[in-house]
Amino acid sequence: MTAFDAAVHAPGLSLPQDYQRFLQLGSRRAPHTLHVHECGYRSGTINTDALGLRYSHCAGKRFSAAERGGSARVNLLVGGSTALGIGASSDEHTVASHLSMLTGEVWLSLAGCGLNASQELLLFLTHQHRLGEVGHVVLLSGLNTLAHEALGEVLLGPQAAQLASAHQQYLNSFNEGMPPGGPVRRASLWQRVGQALAPRRPAPEPDWCLSAPDKRLARAADSIGRTLCQWDRMLAGSHATLTFILQPLLPWCRETLPSGEQTMLNALAQQPSNFDRLLQGAFDAELHPAFFRRIKSKADPVPCYDMNSMLSSSPVFGADLFIDRLHLNDLGNNALAKVITAKLGLAQEKHAQRKVTPIKLV
Repeated sequence: MTAFDAAVHAPGLSLPQDYQRFLQLGSRRAPHTLHVHECGYRSGTINTDALGLRYSHCAGKRFSAAERGGSARVNLLVGGSTALGIGASSDEHTVASHLSMLTGEVWLSLAGCGLNASQELLLFLTHQHRLGEVGHVVLLSGLNTLAHEALGEVLLGPQAAQLASAHQQYLNSFNEGMPPGGPVRRASLWQRVGQALAPRRPAPEPDWCLSAPDKRLARAADSIGRTLCQWDRMLAGSHATLTFILQPLLPWCRETLPSGEQTMLNALAQQPSNFDRLLQGAFDAELHPAFFRRIKSKADPVPCYDMNSMLSSSPVFGADLFIDRLHLNDLGNNALAKVITAKLGLAQEKHAQRKVTPIKLV
């Protein structure tokens, strides 16, 4: 009899039940299988390749990790939904496409909605063999990692069992603040009558007991810093340059709001998304500088910049740029790309494809 068999038959022990409970409790963990987006999606607004990655455009052609064409060198814009370009009117108006236009080089979108810092790195490792020579790697990121810190607390809270059983629906319920899409089915006459007569009962929201925002910010900063050091070590043997840019969050980068953005925030306040709730308490602009400083300290020597303080250098900063607290419209994406190009001196490089007018460094 083996030691395992002896343990199974030992008095007072019930290993099958113990292991069953152990595995069931594992459902409380957030899934680690990396799913990005629908593969081969086609629309007039957003299109993805066979890997589920969004296309970017350069010199009239579209590019992606799956369709790199004959490009000898590519650059990467890595991140979550802001880097992906949620809010852009088309693939041509994402940050990656604007960077391609401004620099004359191909910039691929290596971004996915909801990815935290570790998952961004995993996405790169998954597709590294497809990319060929990589020039610049810019991580436009930060907020998903902060949201994941709160998400981890929610999944370990008193309602974890109920939340874990519907974890995918739970994640899909906020989708980083975007409203649900698709055609709305008209209710039947009897359904409409029933809805009219039914008492108004607001849907109960789960009670999320989150730790203090400064503690979540500190943990997220440490996680981002550690991951940036991993990026740095991984790219050390190549000619690629690595840069981290903390993505803009509306409350962190504006003191006064344009009228359109104020109207948008008023509407969001009436029905906050789950993503906003995961960031509760972190919207305070006074918490933001310490968050960035901690990231920069932990990530040393990786160059780190804060778009929340840099975006004000854009000539269009006073216009409506945000469609919600973290996603931008076409004008906002263009402003972001110009600030990145100027800050990193990318437009002053020599490119064979086209000449680019240098942009004054901000």
